[in-house]
Amino acid sequence: MDNWETVYSYSRKQAIEDGVLIDITEAAKESGFVLPVAVTASVYHGLIVPSNRAETEYGQSVEGRLHDMLFLLQYAIRITSGKSQLLFDVAFLMENESGEIGDREVKLKAVIDGGDDGSPVVTIMGEEED
Repeated sequence: MDNWETVYSYSRKQAIEDGVLIDITEAAKESGFVLPVAVTASVYHGLIVPSNRAETEYGQSVEGRLHDMLFLLQYAIRITSGKSQLLFDVAFLMENESGEIGDREVKLKAVIDGGDDGSPVVTIMGEEED
């Protein structure tokens, strides 16, 4: 059997410190999650943080959008119990290229795996992200 040497390791803690992942564990706890939860920076900044217009004219907020996403994830977990990876849909009120605001349905992926110490954690990302 070959002995493999680890050349480089990038921990979840480092990813959160570097801003690659955004820790949303506190918001997740308020929604009933017991595991640590993080989202990728692209999901957080591209979907969770509303545009200025969506915030001021439509009352969108980071807290509300996190709540909605986490609620839909909980539902997806309930109907697909036992899976360590699942896809779920979320509709976000978004501004398009022409400045119109409307619902944009996005498919997100949630992965439950061992964190830095092997304890289960949840990571939410875009469908095509790893």
